[in-house]
Amino acid sequence: MYSGKDYGQPVHAATFIRKRRIILDQELERRPRELDRIVVHELFHFVWVRMSNGARRSYETLVRREWKDHARGELGWSAESRKLALRRNARSMNRRNRWREYVCESFCDTAASLFSGVRRHPEFTLSARCRKRRASWFRDMFRAGEIPI
Repeated sequence: MYSGKDYGQPVHAATFIRKRRIILDQELERRPRELDRIVVHELFHFVWVRMSNGARRSYETLVRREWKDHARGELGWSAESRKLALRRNARSMNRRNRWREYVCESFCDTAASLFSGVRRHPEFTLSARCRKRRASWFRDMFRAGEIPI
């Protein structure tokens, strides 16, 4: 499966929010732990759009703090690749949209690291301190145990 780039970027899954559809690469059937991680990531795209603007801004504030502290790494390729692109293209015309995409992917990758059952992964490169802050944010945000999908 390939993303919408001219030359194609391999991807494992895609989410279509308005259609409420997730498409997964069949290759994932042979990698159940990776499938779990990716499915949780994709499900949290639905959570992201159902959260209030205030909740999304709250998460963005957390990520912006990490950005200002020059935190390296992420909790998945989706966020990591967008983070690196933002750092490379600091003056890009589309920076605002790219920042929003990064924050959303960071949210979904963080959720996958917390809720998929996968505790260790080569893509989990964010510092322990930042991981703890994000885990705390998720605990506080979804304290009632209800996650809107």
